[in-house]
Parts: sequence; structure tokens; C-alpha cells
Amino acid sequence: MSPETVPTSRLDPAARHTPEWTLHWLFRLALCGEFVGHGAFGVMTKQAWVPYFTLFGFPEAWAWTLMPVVGSVDITLGVLALVAPTRAGLLYMGGWGLFTALLRPLAGEGGWEWLERSYNFGVPFLMLWVHGMGTTTRSWFTVLTEIPRLTVARAQTAQWVLRGIMAGMLIGHGAFGLIMGKANLLRLYDVAGFGGFGVPLPSVSAASGGFEMVLGMLCLQAAWPAFFVFVCAWKLGTEFLHVPAQAYGAWWEVLERGSSYAAPLLWIGFQQVLAAHGVTAQGLIPRRWWCSLTEGDRHTAGRITS
Repeated sequence: MSPETVPTSRLDPAARHTPEWTLHWLFRLALCGEFVGHGAFGVMTKQAWVPYFTLFGFPEAWAWTLMPVVGSVDITLGVLALVAPTRAGLLYMGGWGLFTALLRPLAGEGGWEWLERSYNFGVPFLMLWVHGMGTTTRSWFTVLTEIPRLTVARAQTAQWVLRGIMAGMLIGHGAFGLIMGKANLLRLYDVAGFGGFGVPLPSVSAASGGFEMVLGMLCLQAAWPAFFVFVCAWKLGTEFLHVPAQAYGAWWEVLERGSSYAAPLLWIGFQQVLAAHGVTAQGLIPRRWWCSLTEGDRHTAGRITS
């Protein structure tokens, strides 16, 4: 095994014990789920997609015809991300994820919709950055069989990108309940039984949204793996509500959010790289500032009591 790279083969026992190998495969699984889940709605067709086609002047009849084509491309990309990822594929996935996220506000759905989908484009772009840009045309289309060993600086940068992704997806989704009051969230909470506590569902949705927005802001500061495990569990739990609600394509809805579940786990993976070098993660407010503030509070309390 090269000191500069780690093989991505599942059959290499030495590589499988490295954080780089784990991160690489977590990226692949996340992108497969995201694009296969999203593509499934194209193949099934979805009424909510019609405005994204008419935005560019396509008649509604064409929209229904083109949806399966778009969905099939997404599914193909998702499968390729799992079995044979390439830099060109990752670049396309990131660009397509950004484009489809921007369609929401362009279609009049609001900027929160774009912010919530930060993982759709952030995760594929991050995987591309981790593996390095191609230097030749051939390198862009060659299957990724190695991942560069991560330095402390690159692991820290990746963690900051992931903090931004998680903050965006949680604050954006929280705004659906607290600010936008989206009707589909009310239906999910009703089916989940939250309406049986005597609290109006709009209040439940607003409270959940507010909590999520705070959680998103905490992603910029927290440095504990347990916190990010909770973020993953929270996202998985809230998206799973589509299943008991029998939403259209419920299981595909859950699968499509694959990158949102992976983002906090990826943060933990990069933290393992830092821990191997004896480095601790830093939040938005440096640890030394927290220590100074805490020390100052203790001195102030001591003067007051004396």
C-alpha cells in the first residue's frame, strides 16, 4: 500500500482498516442512495416536477415524457457512483444537484428549499475534492481505485464543508415548519400521532422546525461525535415519517436523502483522521476562546461571592 494513497478495493484487508477507505465507501453509498432515490421519482413521474420543466418553456405534456428520461440518467449515475465512480461523474452529480436545488426558488418555492438541499450538491463536490481534480482528460473518466491519504489540513477543511452542509440542510428543513408552515409536514406529524397530544399541529411543526434550526447552528460549533450521531438519527427519523404517512414513493423519499444521513457520519470519519494525528476538532468559536470565557466567568463568580 502506497504511503500517499489507499486502495479502495473491498478485498484489501489493510486498506479496510483505514479511515480513508471507510470515508470513500460512505461517499459512494450516500451518492448511490441520493441519485437512485431521486431518479425513481422521475421514472414514476411526479406532479411536483412539472413546474421545473415549464420554467424553461416545455409544455406540461413534454414534462411528463421527459421525467422518466431524467430519472433514468439519475439512477444510472447513482449505480455508477457505487460500482465505478469517476471524477467526471462526481462533477456532473454535484453540478446537477446544484442545478436541481436552484430550480426550487426559481419556480417560486423559496430559498429555504435550495438551502435544505445543500447535501445534494455539497457531498458529491466534497468527494471529488477529497480524491483530487483530474489532471488529464483520461483521469477524469478513470474509475477511482485509490483515495489520497488525508492530511490534517485537508481533514479539517472537509469537516468545515460538512458543517456548512449540515447547517444548511437542518436550518433549511427547520424553516419549512417554523417559517413556511408546509402542509406536507403537518400531514407527516399527524400520521405520526403528534396530533394526539392536544397541541395544534402547526405548533408542533413550528417547534420541531425551531429545534432543527438550532441543531443546524450547533453543527457549526459542536465537536463531539455523539452529537453528529444524533444529527444522523434525527434526519433518518424525520424522513422515515414518510413511510407511516404512506406518502407517494415513501421509501424512495427516505433513500433520496442518503447524503443527508451520511454528512454527519462523514464528519466523524474525518475526525478519526484528526484523532490519529492527535488533533481535536475546532468549532466556529475556537476552543481557547471558550476556555478564556469559562475562566473569566469563574473569576467573576469568585469576586462576587467574596
